[in-house]
Amino acid sequence: MVRAPCIDKNGIKKGAWSEEEDNKLRDYIERYGHWNWRELPKYAGLARCGKSCRLRWMNYLRPSVKRGNFSKEEEDLIIKFHQKMGNKWSAIAAQLPGRSDNEIKNHWHTHLKKRGTKPNHEVVQEAKEEQKVNIEQIISFSVRPANVASTFSDNNISHESTTSQRISDDSSSGPCLQHGLLFDLNQEYVESWEEDSNMKEELVC
Repeated sequence: MVRAPCIDKNGIKKGAWSEEEDNKLRDYIERYGHWNWRELPKYAGLARCGKSCRLRWMNYLRPSVKRGNFSKEEEDLIIKFHQKMGNKWSAIAAQLPGRSDNEIKNHWHTHLKKRGTKPNHEVVQEAKEEQKVNIEQIISFSVRPANVASTFSDNNISHESTTSQRISDDSSSGPCLQHGLLFDLNQEYVESWEEDSNMKEELVC
C-alpha cells in the first residue's frame, strides 16, 4: 500500500512522489549533479528532505537503474555475497551493477532468505563430519612412519622428526605416554573445530 502524501509540521512533504516532483529532481541532477543532498531539495524547488531525494534518485530515477526480474545468476550472487557480508546491502549492490541496495534487500527478504540460510540441523551435521575427519587425521598422524617426513619441506621435516622421536621414546615407557601425545594433538584440533563452529553459528544467526 502506497503511503498518501502529507506535510509535517516543518513543511516537509512525505509519502508517494508525484510525476512533477520526479521531473524536478531528475532535471536538476542531470544539470547540476547531486553535490549536497541536504541542500539539494531547496535549490531543486522540492519540499522534500535530502534523504528522500537521495533514495528516490538512487532507487528509481537514475538512468543506470536496472529494471525487471532478477536473473538466476543475480540471485546466486546475492546469496553468495550475503553469506560473506551479511546484511551489508550497499556492498552487495556494488557487486551487481544497476541494482539498488533497497531493491536487493527487498528481493532477499521476499524470495531468497529461505534459500540462502541453512537449517540448524545441516550446520550441526557438517560440524560433526568435520570433527570426524579431524580425529581420523590425528590418528593417522600419530601412527605415521618416520620415513614419511622426508617428503615434506625442511620446517615440516624438523617438526615431524621431533614428533616421531617422541613417539619412539615414549613407546619404551608404555602406551600411556603415546596416549598423552595423541590427546594433546586431539585437543588442538577440537579447539580449532570449536572456533569454526562458532563462526558457522554466527553466520546462521
